[in-house]
Amino acid sequence: MLGQILLVANRRFSSKVVPMSAAKLQELAMKETCILVNDRDESVGKASKRDCHLVDAAGNIRLHRAFSVFLFNSAGDMLLQRRSIDKITFPDCYTNACCSHPLYDIEGEREEMNALGIRRAAQRRLNYELGIPLAQARPENFHYLTRIHYADRGDGTWGEHEIDYILFLQKDVDLKPNDSEVSEVRYVSRKQLDTTMTTLNAPLTPWFRLILQHRLRLWWDNLHQLKKYENHVEIERF
Repeated sequence: MLGQILLVANRRFSSKVVPMSAAKLQELAMKETCILVNDRDESVGKASKRDCHLVDAAGNIRLHRAFSVFLFNSAGDMLLQRRSIDKITFPDCYTNACCSHPLYDIEGEREEMNALGIRRAAQRRLNYELGIPLAQARPENFHYLTRIHYADRGDGTWGEHEIDYILFLQKDVDLKPNDSEVSEVRYVSRKQLDTTMTTLNAPLTPWFRLILQHRLRLWWDNLHQLKKYENHVEIERF
């Protein structure tokens, strides 16, 4: 898996090994293969992460499968991360705990039954981005709520067009953020949410902004009964 390869590439095994720069790691990650889908979330092929996020001359972006993890501790506080300035798409933006893609070239992440491939991808990325041990975020620990279809042209060169699976995870975990991916993490209480959002000194990612606007408060207020808010049939569009 590329995430694992990148981790290895950035370790110092001897004094002669030069760690790979964050920018280079981000460039390598753009070669990962995302799963292309139609507007019914049916797989129609694959394309590199780079090709999936480039805005073409007509303003179009290729639709692909993604996920967003919202992580809460046992007290009900939500983890907020700030993306590294080296990120190619939406750098230096605040967002939810982890946002990424299942990879086509990892067979287990193409498994669609019960969103198992998505859950596996979420486990992999939480480990890579936030250093959360694999045993603390197993696929069965994630609560799959719904899918959201959204698009955003970003800066006009790099944008998003995704069927985004929404996963909730409430668990106390160990964190060791990867500074090539994440520049800051903090927990925010439900009571502090609105104040925090108005005092951040960087923008929000478009997917987080949409979910915050339309659903997050409702879901957060019902962490103890999320099953009643599951929607695995329809793809929501804001």
